Amino acid sequence: MTRFASAQTFSAALANLPGPDDSAATDARVRQGELTKPAGSLGRLEELAVFFAGWQGRARPQINHARAAIFAGNHGITVHGVSAFPPGVTAQMVANFAGGGAAINALSGAAGLELSVVALDLDRPTADFTANAAMDEAECLDALNRGAAVVDADLDLLVLGEMGIGNSTAAAALCARSYGGSAAEWVGPGTGIDGYGVARKAAVVDQAIAFHADAPHAAFDTLRRVGGREIAAIAGAILRARQLGVPVLLDGFICTSAIAPLAADNPAIVDHCIAGHCSAEPGHRRLLGRLGLVPLLTLDMRLGEGSGAAVAANIVRSALAAHDRMATFAEAAVSASL
Repeated sequence: MTRFASAQTFSAALANLPGPDDSAATDARVRQGELTKPAGSLGRLEELAVFFAGWQGRARPQINHARAAIFAGNHGITVHGVSAFPPGVTAQMVANFAGGGAAINALSGAAGLELSVVALDLDRPTADFTANAAMDEAECLDALNRGAAVVDADLDLLVLGEMGIGNSTAAAALCARSYGGSAAEWVGPGTGIDGYGVARKAAVVDQAIAFHADAPHAAFDTLRRVGGREIAAIAGAILRARQLGVPVLLDGFICTSAIAPLAADNPAIVDHCIAGHCSAEPGHRRLLGRLGLVPLLTLDMRLGEGSGAAVAANIVRSALAAHDRMATFAEAAVSASL
């Protein structure tokens, strides 16, 4: 089903974001105060419980149906030598996902996540965005809608991730176009290129930003000009999840870059999102700061695939288990005061 029929439909949806259930969040906060522990002693776990209560609309939120959605796409920008690996690796890794041999297979299984992998026209890379828009309007809309299609109303949690050789260059371009700053402030080693490769990557991003400087800066335009199919799909999934009230757990730099142009238009888009981790890619910490997101974990990961977010999903499960299963002071006949 097409959720975003046009760029205007997408922009209208981004401008009109539903909020959480404040009553359910308040009830969850009250429950936290009644559990057998000093107030605030579970730290961020308490905040997570209240966050999920608000978005699930129930004082004792649960994760019964959780999905990890991984999107894959290829990039024309790879002609500039911005990656340590050739574009063919994208399809090879998608086959690895299908065969169950990738990190995300193991990590999503450990976190109790249903895994969905969506490959977006891998035989048709996006255009080289130093000289063209990466996608035309129809291609961008298709990617947005294919992302939206993975979000079901009965999901309690959506974990997002990506795969695509060259996509850390697209992520840097998205951030630079959304928030400014030099390309050097956003690019990093990605798949492991050396210092010369990083400098070349920064030059490519600078060239792209200059080429598109006079184009509109609305979220849709930025996504289609310097993004990628898998990144646009993540953006579509994030926006659709917001429409359905589904909490989102974001992965690393590339995944999080999908929300940058959306947040530049409407900062409230991040309100239903949690940063699963802060990756070792330098631009990720900078981007999280701009978005106002505090990561759950910092493990020096930089794999992508939704791997860091999948690990963080276990933290979410722990937070909700404590919130739901702990006894109250009254139930345990424990004095709540000295």
